[in-house]
Amino acid sequence: MMAAATTCFAMVSCGGNKQAANDAAADAEAPAVPEYTVVENEQIDLSQFPQDAEGYYVIFDGKDMKGWRGYGRDTIPARWVIDDESIHFIGSGGGEGQVGDGGDLVFSKKLKNFELLFDWKVAKGSNSGVFVLAQEIQGKDKDGTPRMEPIYISAPEYQILDNANHPDAKLGKDGNRQSSSLYDMIPANPQNFKGDGEWNTGKIMVYKGTVVHGQNGENTVEYHLWTPAWTDMLQASKFSQEKWPLAFELLNNLGGENHEGYIGLQDHGDDVWFKNIRVKVLD
Repeated sequence: MMAAATTCFAMVSCGGNKQAANDAAADAEAPAVPEYTVVENEQIDLSQFPQDAEGYYVIFDGKDMKGWRGYGRDTIPARWVIDDESIHFIGSGGGEGQVGDGGDLVFSKKLKNFELLFDWKVAKGSNSGVFVLAQEIQGKDKDGTPRMEPIYISAPEYQILDNANHPDAKLGKDGNRQSSSLYDMIPANPQNFKGDGEWNTGKIMVYKGTVVHGQNGENTVEYHLWTPAWTDMLQASKFSQEKWPLAFELLNNLGGENHEGYIGLQDHGDDVWFKNIRVKVLD
């Protein structure tokens, strides 16, 4: 495990640097980031997976969930099952509460530059998501008891949603909580979700800080990590420094020092299916 980074404060020279003083004041006023640890677990070797003719590793072949495990766990939560050659989350109806036999799913290999392809469908009114560059973050309860923080405070989310029937589609701003959007930050354009019960194709490409979302054969979102624009988007979202200082620190330095992390599938309490999951390393 790695110890959490502590907040740094700008130093002001005797000559009086106004900008440095302003920076120091801003840092001093920023909400404190709670203590946390990045949990480092054993990773799987991609060479154990077959490659298709296009050079993509097939990380789910419809037969078993080799390489997958629960977020913060070494086993697969019972609500994630194989159903007709797809990974199916059996909805609990509990929303983000994640009952004991649920929880998010991660592929146990940290990736840096890659293209992820997958097919997905949702039941009527369902909500889920796909995460990239995720870390496993352990925090503490008020009494000091260790607990896992939610995956979405360290990873951007490709939204999976039934736009027609889930209320989140009308929340956020300009549709930025609809399918294939960067959740709560950038709306997908065009919005070409096919509807509940229908299979959709998804794509997430991450390359040297550029991230592109795709849905049903069209690029829908593009953004650029580790830039002032990225920081500004975080500050305008529910992950801002003021509203959620831990999420802001982790997302602003997405992927940590090595700019790499896990692929994750979200348990949002609703039925969702994924299949044909493939990844190409772009390093």
